[in-house]
Amino acid sequence: MAVRFVLDENLRGPLWDAIQAHNARGSSLIDAVRVGDPSDLPLRTPDPDILLWAQREVRVLITNDKSSMPGHLFDHIQAGHHSPGIFIPRSQSTIPELVSFLVIVAHTSDPAEWPDLITFIP
Repeated sequence: MAVRFVLDENLRGPLWDAIQAHNARGSSLIDAVRVGDPSDLPLRTPDPDILLWAQREVRVLITNDKSSMPGHLFDHIQAGHHSPGIFIPRSQSTIPELVSFLVIVAHTSDPAEWPDLITFIP
């Protein structure tokens, strides 16, 4: 099974656009949705609810929220839940580097590599 992603609403711009441009080429597609796209994940969804949604849908969360997301993940796990994983892009990462990393993760890694972890990418 390929790794799938959900982009936090703070990543609705250039990264999303680059993923769409990559997918338009038609190979090694990145299965990604954004907070605000699925009807059951509207914009302004609180972080704890995003973690629950990502768990249910088995999607790794990609977010820039390195200040509060670790605490939310800790609370989520303490409540007996799990996470498919959280990716936080490094500030010096370029959009092409991020897209390349997501392609590699989606198509060569196992979803079991990322659960309950926060990983700074790439």
